[in-house]
Amino acid sequence: MDKKLKVGVLGATGMVGQRFLSLLENHPWYEVVVVAASPSSAGKRYEDAVGSRWKMTTPMPEAYKDLVVMNVNDVDAVASKVDFVFSAVDMTKEEIKAIEEAYAKTETPVVSNNSAHRWTKDVPMVVPEINPEHFAIIESQKKRLGTKRGFIAVKPNCSIQSYAPVLNAWKEYEPYEVVVTTYQAISGAGKTFKDWPEMVENIIPFIGGEEEKSEKEPLRIWGHIEGDEIVPATSPKITCQCVRVPVLNGHTAAVFVKFKNKVSKEDLIKKLVEYKGEPQELNLPSAPKQFIQYLTEDNRPQVNLDVDFENGMGVSVGRLREDSMYDYKFIGLSHNTLRGAAGGALLCAEYLTAKNFITAK
Repeated sequence: MDKKLKVGVLGATGMVGQRFLSLLENHPWYEVVVVAASPSSAGKRYEDAVGSRWKMTTPMPEAYKDLVVMNVNDVDAVASKVDFVFSAVDMTKEEIKAIEEAYAKTETPVVSNNSAHRWTKDVPMVVPEINPEHFAIIESQKKRLGTKRGFIAVKPNCSIQSYAPVLNAWKEYEPYEVVVTTYQAISGAGKTFKDWPEMVENIIPFIGGEEEKSEKEPLRIWGHIEGDEIVPATSPKITCQCVRVPVLNGHTAAVFVKFKNKVSKEDLIKKLVEYKGEPQELNLPSAPKQFIQYLTEDNRPQVNLDVDFENGMGVSVGRLREDSMYDYKFIGLSHNTLRGAAGGALLCAEYLTAKNFITAK
């Protein structure tokens, strides 16, 4: 790419916004020129607006410290400075829907980490290794919005990243019934142990809205485009429980699967380690070289050992074995703020750039 695209981060002071900025430092295709946040942060230097709330384990990049935070509600002003934006705003669902559409209507593509538009019929919700063909619905969305280059694209919930790619690698064997329990890190709630001390040595067996997302979002990813909407798949049936656990980063899933077609353990493992998608073929900057790794040790995957596999963009699987009630069971692990949040959105943006959905204004 001859010249880097100019990027804005909406909701730049929050945890996912901070993760976006960390990932975008020295990105080969993108340059952050705008950080935008709530009116209370607007007008301040980014370093001052964040203050003691910097939640990354790496230091705040020097390049962003002196950027003056813009008001995220000043849509035209922000849009005039950028080629596209990443969205990680902290608002109500209806407010997020409205502001993301407002940015799109300024002819500014929006790649969102938020859940607000995940079920908007013509907004693609994509894991680039699984369903990049859903980006084709953008043309229908642009007709609805009345735009030439402005649109919204989203990535799915962080909780499904540790098992949906695995099931996708096995789709030829037709998984039809899936039972999942996810053990989810506190950063998924935008927290650290410092600001959520009650999570130390604790488990909370409820995460609001998470079980419904974990059961339904994979079906939308496996759906198909029909006219001007994405129609979800009807199989496999998924039931899920979601538990918050005292881990900073990394969502683990314990999964039981029934298949319509008989398959050996060896063939299932082979499908995992050989699985590739278009991001690998296109050699996108954030794409993991190996999307899924299989670990043979009985005590893997572990958060401490495996969550950063492929810079947090890969999925780790282990303990695949036959089950007495289901056909097979396994443990999956993914990094919830990298693959599951900002990194997944960044990979979507890279794919959209490679395919000329996102270009310089």
